[in-house]
Amino acid sequence: MAEPRNRYSTISLVLHWLIAALVVTQLGLIWAHEVTEGSTSREFVNMHKSVGLSILVLTLVRLGWRVANPAIPLPAETPRWQKLVARGTHVLFYVFLIAMPLVGWAASSAAGRDIVWFGLFNWPLLPIGGGRETAGSLMDLHELAGKLLIALVVLHVIGALKHHFIDRDNVLHRMIPLIPRRP
Repeated sequence: MAEPRNRYSTISLVLHWLIAALVVTQLGLIWAHEVTEGSTSREFVNMHKSVGLSILVLTLVRLGWRVANPAIPLPAETPRWQKLVARGTHVLFYVFLIAMPLVGWAASSAAGRDIVWFGLFNWPLLPIGGGRETAGSLMDLHELAGKLLIALVVLHVIGALKHHFIDRDNVLHRMIPLIPRRP
């Protein structure tokens, strides 16, 4: 019988932390856009679009990897309701990390605004009309999803810290191998 895995694969770790870093970067880019004006502000928005589409692609890769490499089960002593919350949180992460870039892409497309991926090439626009009104409605949805994603991240971090400091199990070690494994 194979020994159970006690940490995630290097690919899982890299995708997790890269996407997490890009999500934090998105917050910084939007903040920078809001406190600047003119061409500088537009550059922050263009970078935000490029990072968002990168998150979309990386999340699809991560989802494929996750299907091929299922999650490590939570400790057996974890209450069922906590396992359900953890599962729901992870599903919602995938939903938000796919839907948010798609909605942003749709908003740019509806407005007819080009997306130049990191200055390298034009990302194709979606065949969506509606102009500024549709783009505005989509951006409202995009912003709401951003706020919900932040709440989800906070819930996720609280859960990880609870496992480490209260439950004193190895759940956090699985995603941060530098943290010593508990016996």
